Amino acid sequence: MTPAGVVLPVLSERDGGWVVRTPCGAERAISRGTRVRQATVVLDPGHGGAETGARSPNGLAEAPVNLDVSRAAQRELEREGVDVVLTRTADYEVSLPVRADIAKSLSPQAFVSIHHNAVPDGPHPGPGTETYYQQASPESKRLAGLVQEEVFRALSAYEVPWVADTDAGAKYRPGSRGDYYAMLRLPAPVTSVLAELAFISNPPEAALLARPDVRAREGAAVARGILRYLRTSDPGSMFTVPYPRADPPGDGAARQCQDPQL
Repeated sequence: MTPAGVVLPVLSERDGGWVVRTPCGAERAISRGTRVRQATVVLDPGHGGAETGARSPNGLAEAPVNLDVSRAAQRELEREGVDVVLTRTADYEVSLPVRADIAKSLSPQAFVSIHHNAVPDGPHPGPGTETYYQQASPESKRLAGLVQEEVFRALSAYEVPWVADTDAGAKYRPGSRGDYYAMLRLPAPVTSVLAELAFISNPPEAALLARPDVRAREGAAVARGILRYLRTSDPGSMFTVPYPRADPPGDGAARQCQDPQL
């Protein structure tokens, strides 16, 4: 980790420093920083920088919400004595391969990519939380089911006009190269899930997500799901069979990426 708090995968040691991969994927030599060799959990706040992610009708961007929720989850986990690293610690872009490299280099027991959703199928009687797991990993499926349970339960305390996809729940999504999502495919064999906690594109849900207490509640729920995965044999639930989707997968590359001050 650099003095500015940017987490970077280390490629090699050199002259008292390190050769690292920058958030945008370049190789660079640095001489100052703290070497982090292992973490129990890696949290991945989706998007960042020019990649703002989804937006609500009133302009609330997904990226800062993802980061705030991830920080809340980190605080809760660290209170329980769990070592946590974030792939992104401020508002800058990190390419998908670099996020995966951070996870693989730290060999965590769990990697959770945190997002907020858009373009639902329609109204729903409860939160439309979706947690995706690696198709080939029973442990990923169990982690997804536990995170799904906790987030759905936490958000269900609010009475708003929820929206969802008709196959909302803990599920997989196949792609032409295995798992559709790069944050499930690239970190393998690390146990990974990708959570779409709520629909930021839905105005009533966006109004909730604009509130710090709601973001803290989401983060605490993510942390509870992770803690149950680490400390119990609970199997998880709310599993669903996804309907086929034809969207082409992304290539995992950063576009117009600008590295932060290291």
